[in-house]
Amino acid sequence: MADPSFDVVSKVDRQEVDNALNQAAKELSTRFDFRGVNAKVSWAGEEAVTIEADTEERVKAAVEVFKEKLIKRGISLKAFEADEPAVSGKTYKVNGKILQGIASDKAKQIAKVIRDEGPKGVQAQIQGDQLRVSGKKKDHLQDVIAMLKDKDFGIALQFTNYR
Repeated sequence: MADPSFDVVSKVDRQEVDNALNQAAKELSTRFDFRGVNAKVSWAGEEAVTIEADTEERVKAAVEVFKEKLIKRGISLKAFEADEPAVSGKTYKVNGKILQGIASDKAKQIAKVIRDEGPKGVQAQIQGDQLRVSGKKKDHLQDVIAMLKDKDFGIALQFTNYR
């Protein structure tokens, strides 16, 4: 029988992000302090979000509204990266990205932490944009999950395929 294992991934449910985006757009269209500033939030590609408004202050407030909606939908803010407001004609624009997958340098960093601080007999293998962690005992794997939750790698981590 194969050793128990689980995957460490950094994935965001696209549908939840879409719901957060729609809720933020609805709030921007109805809130009193956003009247007359043409505040908009929309998709700008597969993983990109564009937030626009007439003033820098309002575009920053619109970004905060979108972040609030992400939190309410259970999405970590580590999975959303927003640029600084930039002037585009008469409007201010903020480009944001939904981060998916674990970059190879982060994966190596996580694997090193598991190797150095984790229980003996637990291995981490990098498989594309995720890590497969396996070990002899399920208790050791649960210890690794708890250890990784305590550390901050700058990305949102989820633990899947625990078997």
